[in-house]
Amino acid sequence: MSWIKMFNIEADRRQILATSYDDRYFFYDYKKNATKKVCGDIVASHHLAVMYTESLVSLKGFEKARGASDDSEKEILLDFKKTLSNAGALANWNEDVSLCNGNNPNWNGLICKADSFTGLQLEFMGLSGIIDVESLSKLPSLHSLSLMNNNFDGPIPSNINKIRGLRTLYLANNNFSGEIPGDAFKGMNLMRRVYLGNNKFTGKIPKSLATLSKLVDLQLQNNKFEGEIPNFKQKELFANFANNKLEGPIPSVLSDETASFFAGNNLCGAPLNKCPPSKKKSFPKVAIIVAAVGAIALAVIVITLLLFHRRNRRKAPKVERLGSTKTAKKEPKFKYDHRTEIGLPKHTADNYKKTEQTGKLHFVRNGTERFELQDLLRASAEVLGSGSFGSSYKAILLSGPAMVVKRYKQMSNVGKEDFYEHMRKLGSLSHPNLLPLVAFYYKKEEKLLVTDFAENGSLASHLHGNLKPNQPGLDWPTRLRIIKGVGKGLDYLYKAFPSLALPHGHLKSSNVLLDGTFVPLLSDYALVPVINKEHSYQFMVAYKSPELAQNNRVTRKTDVWCLGILILEMLTGKFPANYLKQGKGGNADLASWVNSVVREEWTGEVFDKDMKGTTNGQGEMLKLLKIGMCCCEWNVERRWDLKEALEKIDELKERNSDDDHSSYASDDVYSSRGLTDDEFTFSVNG
Repeated sequence: MSWIKMFNIEADRRQILATSYDDRYFFYDYKKNATKKVCGDIVASHHLAVMYTESLVSLKGFEKARGASDDSEKEILLDFKKTLSNAGALANWNEDVSLCNGNNPNWNGLICKADSFTGLQLEFMGLSGIIDVESLSKLPSLHSLSLMNNNFDGPIPSNINKIRGLRTLYLANNNFSGEIPGDAFKGMNLMRRVYLGNNKFTGKIPKSLATLSKLVDLQLQNNKFEGEIPNFKQKELFANFANNKLEGPIPSVLSDETASFFAGNNLCGAPLNKCPPSKKKSFPKVAIIVAAVGAIALAVIVITLLLFHRRNRRKAPKVERLGSTKTAKKEPKFKYDHRTEIGLPKHTADNYKKTEQTGKLHFVRNGTERFELQDLLRASAEVLGSGSFGSSYKAILLSGPAMVVKRYKQMSNVGKEDFYEHMRKLGSLSHPNLLPLVAFYYKKEEKLLVTDFAENGSLASHLHGNLKPNQPGLDWPTRLRIIKGVGKGLDYLYKAFPSLALPHGHLKSSNVLLDGTFVPLLSDYALVPVINKEHSYQFMVAYKSPELAQNNRVTRKTDVWCLGILILEMLTGKFPANYLKQGKGGNADLASWVNSVVREEWTGEVFDKDMKGTTNGQGEMLKLLKIGMCCCEWNVERRWDLKEALEKIDELKERNSDDDHSSYASDDVYSSRGLTDDEFTFSVNG
C-alpha cells in the first residue's frame, strides 16, 4: 500500500476522531499541512503519515490519561466527603457516575464546564465537619470553592493556601471562629474573591490578603476582627469591613468605597471622618513616677478633709441659709403613670417599666436626636397596626419628632452580641428608599426597633384601604415612581448583603412606606438572620415562594419573586392571597389569575380601575405587567434575576414614546385582546 493511499484512509479515521476532541490539541495545524502536502511528492506524504501515526498514538494516550484523571478526581472528592458531617445532600456522589455532562454536573454541588470539573458549590446543605484541604489540594482543576450558608465551625484550615489554583473562596454565613494566621493566603496568587463575612473570626485581618495582586472582592463584615486594616494596594478592590472591632486609618486605596462598608468599627479617614492628628509626647520615667506619687498624696489629703467635714456636719444644728430657721420641705417626686400616657397595653407598659432603670436605647444612626426609653414611654402614642411580628406604635416625643416603635417577640435567633452587631449593620445603611433604623432596645424576651415616621403610611393602605371622600387613588405615574424606588432600594440591599440569600426577605406592600412626597421607603428588611426560623417559615413573604415548596430552599432570586408579586398587586389593585398563606410555599394565586386573564379574557380586566392618569401610558403599563410576570416565574432558572428586572423597570416611562411600536403596547389597554405566547412565557406550576 502506498503512503498516499494509507494517509487517505487514516485521514478519514482522523476526521471522525476530531469531532470528539478539540482540534487545538492535535489536529488543526496538521490538517492544513495535509491539505497542502497530500498531492505532493512521496517523501512529503511519507513524512505526513509518520507524523499522523505519532498523533494517533498521542491521542490514545490522551484518552487514557483523561479517563484516569476522571477516576482520580472521583476518588479525591469521595475522600473529601468522608470528613463532612450531615452530608445527605451529597448522596448521589457515586464513583460509577461521571462527574459532568457538558456544563451540567452529575454530582450535586459540582461546577462543570465543557465536561470538566472546575469547582465546588456546596451551599445551603447543612454541612459541618472538617474541610479536608489535603484532598482538595490534589485537584488542580479546582478553581472555585463555596461552602457558604452551612454549619461549619471552629477555625478555618491553616493550610488553606495549599489549594494554589483557587480563584474564589466563599465561606460566609457559617460559624467559623478563632484567628486566621497572617500567612494563611500566602502564595494564592490567582485568588480574586474571598468571602468570610457573617462568621465569628477574631484577631487581625491576615496580611497575606494584601499580597494577592488579583484580589478584587473581599467580604469580611460582621466578624470580630481587630487591629488595623492591612495596607491593601489593589486598586480595583471592592471590600466590606463593617461591624468588626477594627481601628485606625483606612488605606488610601479604599477611600472611594461606600462609608457603610466601614461602619461599626473605630476607623477614620476617607470615606469616613478625618483621622485626628497624632500627639506624640514623651515624658521621662522619673517625671511620671513623681506625678503618680503626688497624685496619691493629694487624694489622701482630700479624703481626710472630707471625712473631717462630714463628721462636723452631723454635730451642727440644721438651719436655713441666710439666717432662716425654717426647715425646708422636701418637694414630692412626680410619678408618671406610663399606661395613661402611651398607647401601650397595660402589661406591656408594666413590663418595660420594670426594666427601664437598667435597659436603654442603643442608637445606631448618626445625626439623630437622642432620647431615652422613658421618653418613649411617656410620649403620647397611637397604635398603627399589629402584624405577624408584633405591634407598631407612633410615639410623639415632647421635643417634637414623631417616631415609630415596633415590638418583636420572635427575634431570638441569635445571641445578644450577634444581635447588636446586626443592628449596627442595619444602622449603617443609608439610601433614599430605605426606612433607616434609628435605635433599638434589647431584651431577651422581645426587642424594640425605633424608626422615623412615614407621613403617608404604607402602600397597602393606599391600595386596599378605605379612601376618604374625594381622595383619589394612586395614579399611574405615582405607581411607576414607587416601583422604581422600590427597585433601587432592593438593589442597594443586594449590594449591602452580598452573601445573604434574602437581602430583604419580607417585601410586601405593607412594608413599603411612603413619605410626604410619596417616595417609597422599604421597611422590615434584612431581618432573616435574627428572626426565629420557625416564625420566618410561617409568616415571611419570601418563604411563600415556589422554590421553597419545590426544593425547600430560597435563593437570591426569591426576593425577585416577591418584587414580582408586589408589581402585580400595584397594577391590579388586588390583595395577593400569597401574603395570607401560612406555612411554607404559598400558592401564586395573584400571578395565576393575571396569567389566565391576559391569555384568555379581557386584558383590561387586569388593571386597577382606581388607577388614573393612564392616558398614553397603556403600553408602558403592559410592559410593567410582563416584568412582574417574569419576576413571578415559578421556574427559578427561567425567572429574571434582579439586575435584568431593574434594567427593564428603569426603561419604563410615564407615557408611551411616539415611536414606541413595542409588542407590549396596545391601542387600547382595555381591549379584548389577550397577549400572545410570544409576549408572555410564564409558568405557574413549575
